[in-house]
Amino acid sequence: MLKKSRKAMIIGFSFMLLLPLGMTNVLAKTEPSYTKKPRISALHAPQLDQRYKHSFTIGAAVEPYQLQNEKDVQMLKRHFNSIVAENVMKPINIQPEEGKFNFAEADQVVRFAKKHHMDIRFHTLVWHSQVPQWFFLDKEGKPMVNETDPVKREQNKQLLLKRLETHIKTIVERYKDDIKYWDVVNEVVGDDGKLRNSLWYQIAGIDYIKVAFQTARKYGGNKIKLYINDYNTEVEPKRSALYNLVKQLKEEGVPIDGIGHQSHIQIGWPSEEEIEKTITMFADLGLDNQITELDVSMYGWPPRAYPSYDAIPEQKFLDQAARYDRLFKLYEKLGDKISNVTFWGIADNHTWLDSRADIYYDADGKVVVDPKAPYTSVEKGKGKDAPFVFDPEYHVKPAYWAIIDHK
Repeated sequence: MLKKSRKAMIIGFSFMLLLPLGMTNVLAKTEPSYTKKPRISALHAPQLDQRYKHSFTIGAAVEPYQLQNEKDVQMLKRHFNSIVAENVMKPINIQPEEGKFNFAEADQVVRFAKKHHMDIRFHTLVWHSQVPQWFFLDKEGKPMVNETDPVKREQNKQLLLKRLETHIKTIVERYKDDIKYWDVVNEVVGDDGKLRNSLWYQIAGIDYIKVAFQTARKYGGNKIKLYINDYNTEVEPKRSALYNLVKQLKEEGVPIDGIGHQSHIQIGWPSEEEIEKTITMFADLGLDNQITELDVSMYGWPPRAYPSYDAIPEQKFLDQAARYDRLFKLYEKLGDKISNVTFWGIADNHTWLDSRADIYYDADGKVVVDPKAPYTSVEKGKGKDAPFVFDPEYHVKPAYWAIIDHK
């Protein structure tokens, strides 16, 4: 060791000896407050929506059965001032057969929200998934996409767009006075940065997107807000493709009010820097931003899950809390650009992520969660994820304290 380095170390050590005990504790790394907070009932914990009332509304995705469950109802009333239907407002649920609209469960969600003075997000008018196939059949019941004659292809396109217009008109006219925020189209950009090659696109090209927004505005007026919703909006080349698409559509006069960022994310991905860049990019286009389907998975991709909730190590919950802490600090910082943050569920007892929480086993039959470790078999969808800030028994998690207490 060089004499100069030894001298610096001696001076530094002497300085530490001269510091009061309290001062040395300040210099030591302190644990975040959420690591010491109690596991109390969420039904008695400080209200999440009130914590962020000056920045954005706080929402939750729901299924109708949850609106009949007393604890879910109490959770919604205490912590959320916005809701969205997880499934029952999707095309296949609303109009499973042409001309036969089923609003029973959608109405149930709307009635609940109105009773409890909550905002509603409509999800979704158009999607490539969970859409009935009759939309894409010609007048003879044949798949439109297989037609090769140019004249008939154009006729099929117009028929599809007419069906789309009828679908949107009927729904918007019914709910325009009750629902302010609308996911008009969902997941129209692929991960490769190209427009998704859905049946909508194969038959009607980009016009289906234009007609969807134009129809919603025509029958809903300017009081409703129209969004294009997608996942992985923080990731290239998808982010730039979505940006360029929206910029083009707005320049053509298509009435888009905002971007819905699904935000199905992980503890370590994507970075807060990429999230901030994304929000700012779209805000600079004059668009509102909403976080529409937030969940923070315990796992990477593909997910190697623990077999039960109790098997998840405590450190994973602390890592998740740190992620939520950083995330909501960022959201609050960007509060003038974000109007709503919606969790894709209420608590960890109900999450779509469980359906892809696969359990990996090694040759000895032991569960393997290390993404780099070898495995011999996989049990699909049998594991457990824990993406929210409330646990399956409606207690608060460290992640809750992280986003309630941060300064």
